[in-house]
Formats: sequence, C-alpha cells, structure tokens
Amino acid sequence: MSVELHDFLKTAQKNRALPKVTAYNRIDGPGSSLDLNEFQETFWRLPDIPEDDPAQKWTHNLPRTVGITIDTGTEIKAHPFDPGFISVKSVEYETEVTALPGEVTPVKENWLLKILEIFDLSGVRFVLKNLREGIQSSGLGGSSTATIGVCILANELAGRPFSNIQLISLASRIEQNLGVSITGTQEQSNVIFGGVTDYVWFPWGVPGRPGTGYGESLRFELITPEDYGLLEERMAIFHSGHPRLSSEVNQTWRNALLTDTGYKLHSQKMKVAYEYREGLRLQKWGHVRESIDKYRRIRTRLCEGYMENSQDLLERAESLNCTAFPLGAGGGGGVLLFSPEPGSLEDLREELKGDYREIPFKVRSKGHEVSNVDWGP
Repeated sequence: MSVELHDFLKTAQKNRALPKVTAYNRIDGPGSSLDLNEFQETFWRLPDIPEDDPAQKWTHNLPRTVGITIDTGTEIKAHPFDPGFISVKSVEYETEVTALPGEVTPVKENWLLKILEIFDLSGVRFVLKNLREGIQSSGLGGSSTATIGVCILANELAGRPFSNIQLISLASRIEQNLGVSITGTQEQSNVIFGGVTDYVWFPWGVPGRPGTGYGESLRFELITPEDYGLLEERMAIFHSGHPRLSSEVNQTWRNALLTDTGYKLHSQKMKVAYEYREGLRLQKWGHVRESIDKYRRIRTRLCEGYMENSQDLLERAESLNCTAFPLGAGGGGGVLLFSPEPGSLEDLREELKGDYREIPFKVRSKGHEVSNVDWGP
C-alpha cells in the first residue's frame, strides 16, 4: 500500500518539523573487511557459546569487526515533493534523481531512490548533506552511512515494517548489488547500534535463535561513554590527500582469498582482530598498537598498493612512537593515527601541521538520531 507523503510533509514543513535522520560514521581497525560477505562466510565455524565469558575467548577464531562511532556523518531530511513521485538529492555531490515509484531502474545512480521505492513511499524528496564540509567519505564508510540512514528514515515514514537487522541486510545488499561499493555489514551495524562495539558476525543467523539471518551479529560494548576520552586522546584522523577507489583494494583482497597464500594470510586476521578487541576492552593500549601494526602488515602483503598514499604518514608516525592505519580500504584517504601515549600523538600532530589536514572527531554512544517522526501520515 503506497504511503503518499506530500500533504503530510507540507504540514511538517510549515511547522518547521521535517522528519530527519542523522547517521554517524565509524572508525574501523583490525577486523575491517572481515564483514564482507566472502570473509564472514569463509571463516565462520559453528561455535559453542558459553554463558559467562567476559573475554569472549570462544570468538577468537570467528570473523569480527570493532566499530568506533564518531560525530561525522550524514543528515537525511524528508521534504515534500510532487505527489506520486520520489526524489533523492545530494547537496555535496550536486546530484538529484527522480522517478515514479515502480519505474526506478536498478542502476548505481538510483541506489538510494530504489530504497524509497522499496518502502512504497511517494510525494517525498530525501535531501542528504554531510555533517562536515569537505570530508566526503575519507574512508569512514560514507556511502554505507548514507544508505542505512536512508533506510532508517524510510522505515520510520512507512510505519517501521522492518527490524534493525533487516535494515542492515537491506542497506548492505542494495549497495553491493547495485555496484555502489564492495561492502559488508560493519558500517550499517555501526549506524544502527553505535558506541565502541565489538561485532561478531553470524552470516546465517545465530544458531538456535529463529528469525535471525544475514546482517546478524553478537555485540559487546568494549568501552563505556565515561571512558571515551581515553580513546580520543590516543587517536587522530588525518587525510593523506590522495583518495582512490576503495573497491580496487577490496577486490584485490577478495581475489587473494582464492589463492593458497592469500587464504593463509587472511586466516590470520581473526586472531589479530580479537587482540585488538581485548586491547580496547582492557585498556591495554600497547596491545592495541601491536594489533594495528599486525593487521596493517597482513593487509599490505595481500595488496602491495594498500599503503601507496599513506607511507609517509606511517614513517612519520613511527618516528614518534605512533602508528598509522588507512581507514576502510584506504580509498577515502583518511588515515587513523594511534599512540599508547597521548603526549606522543600531540607531538605527531605538531609534526604534521601544515602538511596534512586533520579530521577532528568525538566518539559517540549512538549511531544515529531520529527527529520529527513520532507522528505519522
């Protein structure tokens, strides 16, 4: 049944209360790329799940990703549009696509418009705007953040027909299948759940729990909000100045999975990701750095070009007791800098000033915020 929103949104506009979702980005680290379909499915094994295990040692050989939610991202607002039509506009990219529901072709340019059609909305234009100018994606998962944000707002306007996990699955599959990017479920999960969260992936659902499926994970909070400052003083994001297509690197990693050498290298990732998880949980910052270094070295062996535009940042970081990790697949140009000692990171900031642009951030406990949708059409 079509949800015609034109009149409803005209009233909302008059009252300055247009429905809106703010979707936040994530910092990834050791474990990133294990959320891609192939890696989730290749390395998953049926586990025995104990009832009481704070360290979650039983997960150390399962694919996982740690997400750290930060205050960059995308604002998505619903505006009234011509009755019977749907539209999606991007402020940063200066693009707009419009169609009649039922006539949206499944091509890359229409990926967000297709979501509005899936929810059978009409008379609405979604307008997307980055929370911070000039950042674009920067390896922070921007396209996935926008996709799941559109799913959340469309779901709200349609009366919440889908669960959170269904939204994660929908967003991931739309983005991947329409060729927007090679994606898994980490960014989508981050926007839904937020915080500093360890995701253990269950690509076919949690055993013994009916109703779960693709997009499902077991989730563990690693750092509580009162300790976010401990992370913020040890982490910084700088831009290398050289964005590239992350899909090229991801495709190289996927191809490597099909070779004996590549498979063996990829199979080391789960243990390193677990070490990263425990380093954060126990606030053993030296272990965090070691896991970042190990994971980066594995990735570089799998794809020689991975550090192509970040090598100078790494060398300068290491000279000051810090380390570097290209975010995402390194495509957006954003590079995480980390040091166990906050003072060393401050020294590095001074060293890089004038040569590289910093992307400041704060850690957030929520992955998204919804406004003006407590009422419905």
